[in-house]
Amino acid sequence: MNTQNTAPLSAYIKIARPDHWVKNVFIIPGLVLALILIEIPDEIGTFLLKLAAGFLATCFIASANYVINEWLDAAFDKYHPTKKYRPVVSQNMRFSLVMAEYAVCIAAGVALSLLVNIPFLLTEVWLLLMGVLYNVKPIRTKDIVYLDVLSESINNMIRLLLGWFIVCEDVYPPSSVLVGYWMAGAFLMAVKRYAEYRMIGDPKLAGSYRKSFARYSEATLLCSSFFYALCATFLIGIFLLKYRIEYIVAIPVLFFLFCYYLYIAYKPDSAAQKPEKLFREKKLMILVGILVVLFAVLTIVDIPIMKMWETAFFIPTGK
Repeated sequence: MNTQNTAPLSAYIKIARPDHWVKNVFIIPGLVLALILIEIPDEIGTFLLKLAAGFLATCFIASANYVINEWLDAAFDKYHPTKKYRPVVSQNMRFSLVMAEYAVCIAAGVALSLLVNIPFLLTEVWLLLMGVLYNVKPIRTKDIVYLDVLSESINNMIRLLLGWFIVCEDVYPPSSVLVGYWMAGAFLMAVKRYAEYRMIGDPKLAGSYRKSFARYSEATLLCSSFFYALCATFLIGIFLLKYRIEYIVAIPVLFFLFCYYLYIAYKPDSAAQKPEKLFREKKLMILVGILVVLFAVLTIVDIPIMKMWETAFFIPTGK
């Protein structure tokens, strides 16, 4: 092989998508939830070590999934207006080196996971398995309509569990917040698909790029995103009301955040297509900031007048 035509090292680094590591901030809500519901760790030094190891482990496992995604999607990405310039499509990358990179990412992720605990390691293996199911035939869920969104967005729920297990390894988070977080991820993913479908602008070309697009339309993508948003807000609302009545004050802001994210999908070259660039949406970041501050305040500040509503929402059990 002519080495002059061989892809440079930078191409192999790029397909691991280190710029997407910012997505792993989704482990933070699980971590904060555990700190609120369970307890603050006694050994702060040990906790910080686990946090650093856990975050890096998740980054490496996610990169392993990105590596096989880029390699196996090359035949389809060539039909995409921008993804056709990805290194695997446009440069001469070697399969053996790509697989070596995949193995190194897995090894690094597993080694770092062992520094946290066994439940965390098993959850990382689950995240890795979802990457295989999503990308590799004969299953390849990304080609199956609706299942493509649900199988990729479950990674958000997995990240919440990862954050939780950094703090606590022998108790699980409430099912309402777990499934609600999954559905919130499904909403984000469906909106991403919707923005992408609109940007391509040609149903036939869209179907060539992504097989599931052949059975989608703008209407079905929009309706499915609305369904996921309803599921997410309902389940998250149950959790908020059950664990602290004051959180009800934050629910309208949460609803508005969902609506504004959908609004972003209508922008040309929408950031909804590239979640790693959402930080450039200043109004969205302000909304997220307001919501975080509001939850922090409502966690420590009691609102006496709202306590009388607890009996209206919940019926006491027992005799």
